[in-house]
Amino acid sequence: MSGEVKPDVIAGIILAAGASSRMGRPKALLEYRGETFVDRLIRIFSRCCDPVIVVAGYHADAIGARVRSSHGGRAKFVVNPDPDRGQLSSLQTALGEVPKGAEGFLFTPVDSPVVEETTVAALIDALRARGRTSRALFAIPRYRGKRGHPVCAAGAMIPEFLALPPTAETRVAIDQRADRIAYIDVDDSGVLADIDDLEAYRKLAG
Repeated sequence: MSGEVKPDVIAGIILAAGASSRMGRPKALLEYRGETFVDRLIRIFSRCCDPVIVVAGYHADAIGARVRSSHGGRAKFVVNPDPDRGQLSSLQTALGEVPKGAEGFLFTPVDSPVVEETTVAALIDALRARGRTSRALFAIPRYRGKRGHPVCAAGAMIPEFLALPPTAETRVAIDQRADRIAYIDVDDSGVLADIDDLEAYRKLAG
C-alpha cells in the first residue's frame, strides 16, 4: 500500500485488464449513452471514492491514453504485468496503490458499467456502519435476490486479498467471510450487468 495513512479513504477500483476477446475490442472503451465504460465508472466512483484506480493489462496503451486525457489527476492508471493470471491479480495490482490504513475499497469489472451512483453511495454507507450497527467486512448489492457489482470491502481485508495466490478467484476471499457480508437490496438492475460479448452490448445499447 502506498502513501501516508488515510483512514477515512474509500478507494474505487476499476478492473479493465482483460483481453476482451469475445468482444473484439477493448470493453473499457465501448460507449454507453455518450461515455465510454471506463469514463462512466470513473465519473460515478470519483464522486464517492478517492483515489480511483484503473487497472489495465491488455490494451493498456489505448485505455491508459483515454484515462489520462479524459480524467487527468482524477484517476490513477496502473498496469497488471500478467493479466492472464486472472481478475484477482488485477485487484492485487490495484490494492498496492491504495493508501495505507484506508477505510475500505470498492471494486468492479469494467464490463459492469451501468451501476447507479446511489448504489455506490449506499454500499459505502453500509460499510461505514461497521462497528455501529453491523460487523460487516463486505457490502454487496443485491437486485431481486441476485448479488452483483460493485463490491465494497473493509480495508482490513486488503492483507487477505494480497495473501491469496494471484491465480485464485476473487470470490475466495469473499466467501471465506460469508458471515460478514451485508447484502444491500437495491432497485438498480445495473448491478447485474455483464457486458461480455457483442449480443450483450447490443442489448445494452438498444
